[in-house]
Amino acid sequence: MIEIEVKARADHERIGELITGLGARAIGVEHHCDTYYNAPHRDFSITDEALRIRIVNGRAVLTYKGKKLDAVSKTREEFETDVDATIMRNILLSLGFVESGVVKKTRAVFEFENFTICLDSVDGLGEFIEVETMVESESDVELHRARVFGFMEKLGIGQGDSIRVSYLEMLIDMLKK
Repeated sequence: MIEIEVKARADHERIGELITGLGARAIGVEHHCDTYYNAPHRDFSITDEALRIRIVNGRAVLTYKGKKLDAVSKTREEFETDVDATIMRNILLSLGFVESGVVKKTRAVFEFENFTICLDSVDGLGEFIEVETMVESESDVELHRARVFGFMEKLGIGQGDSIRVSYLEMLIDMLKK
């Protein structure tokens, strides 16, 4: 599957009112603790890939995200599977992977049409919105990416507001300053 994702900074109070006014349905609130790993055979910060173990409300998921497929969004191939977080961490470390960092956030999740809308409060970074949808083929990406940006426009968020870097990259950049 290919995930089409657009992220931007957002005031949650204002955006929450807008999306519910459009008919978005609240799904729930999740608490995420994401531990990212880097490979021993290539640097994911250079290849623009991501490997993480996400613990969300007690459930652990291993996620691999491939290289971004365009220059305006965070569209890329994604694979996920449930894991035992401790065992998976030990496997990765035994294979030479290293922990790159941890991102903690609270996420309010909404659904609207074929979109998942996430209002993220990220520790140390602030408030963001992510709008995402999944497609099966690269041939579907352009159409659905345009739909995501069209929805974001309704919220007063333009394509130029899109943030393509990950929360981890943002946190690492903050530490460098």
